[in-house]
Amino acid sequence: MTLELRNVTKCVGAETHIHETSLTLMDHGFNILLGTTLSGKTTLMQLMAGLEQPTTGEVWFKGRNVTGVPVQKRNVAMVYQQFINYANFSVFENIASPLRVARLGSAEVAARVNEIADLLQLTPMLQRRPSELSGGQQQRTALARALVKDSGLVLLDEPLANLDFKLREELREQLPKLFADRACTVVYATTEPIEALLLGGHTAALHEGRVTQFGATCDIYRRPLDLLTAQVFSETPINTAEVRKSGDKVTLTSDIEWNVSGAQAQLPDGTYRIGIRPHHISPFASSQDRTEIRGKVIIAELSGSESTIRFSHQSLNWVSLSKGLHSFLLGEETAFYMSAGRCMYFNGDGKRVA
Repeated sequence: MTLELRNVTKCVGAETHIHETSLTLMDHGFNILLGTTLSGKTTLMQLMAGLEQPTTGEVWFKGRNVTGVPVQKRNVAMVYQQFINYANFSVFENIASPLRVARLGSAEVAARVNEIADLLQLTPMLQRRPSELSGGQQQRTALARALVKDSGLVLLDEPLANLDFKLREELREQLPKLFADRACTVVYATTEPIEALLLGGHTAALHEGRVTQFGATCDIYRRPLDLLTAQVFSETPINTAEVRKSGDKVTLTSDIEWNVSGAQAQLPDGTYRIGIRPHHISPFASSQDRTEIRGKVIIAELSGSESTIRFSHQSLNWVSLSKGLHSFLLGEETAFYMSAGRCMYFNGDGKRVA
């Protein structure tokens, strides 16, 4: 058994922060809460931890109703994006603090602190104060304090958000290994779809206090059930537009159409909304499944080994994301090539139909 939310809501005054939510988390791997700022991730975590009580509904953990049980009486550890450490304690005492509260003996405290410090590469820093550490070392200290408790529930609220790129990459790689052999439920909140994909596990996509879909992370990414989930799970905003389907043809604008087959061809004729991820639109044609769109370059961003090009065509304001560095002049009209077979089709209610 793991953590379960049963018909949980959270209201503050007249505002609903969490709409009715029922969710059963996995007791292995990461459970990721993915959504923009103010989508409800932190509120859900606070309900799971017992820091907040639901307005309606129940929270169950390991087969027990823990609704109303204060956080002090739960075996929960939480790590925030801020580096929350005791400034006057050494790294050793910061990590040991929850064990001291639990009144463990000195020998066991030392053994457990040394073990987790070694795992997180903090052994050389154990006698330093937090002010003497780098940002990554401070966050590893906070993680160590959470892990040393052997909590049944570990909540990580955007723990890497305030770290620089290199440190984020380093800790992202370490985190799955840290929890691989631990018997605990892990919940990880992030605003970054790429982070969810890197960590794997299961993902709950959140939008304005609602869980739009929950399942294996790769499945949610590849097969979103609705447009909201597809938009939540797109690092660069997903391109959307209204299209008209007639027979085996789909018309996007007055000068752009393509043939469809399979499930897309079986759709009843009519109007749909399509969604296509930016990396399925390229400034270069690479196969026959490419529909040409001539667009005016609005913004060209080069980062690392990728090029992000924002362009307009009639009513479209779309984004192309491609590998390699491609230079374009602002205002230049150029050809982009869309993999039309990669389009997702949604009905008027935003539900995916193909």
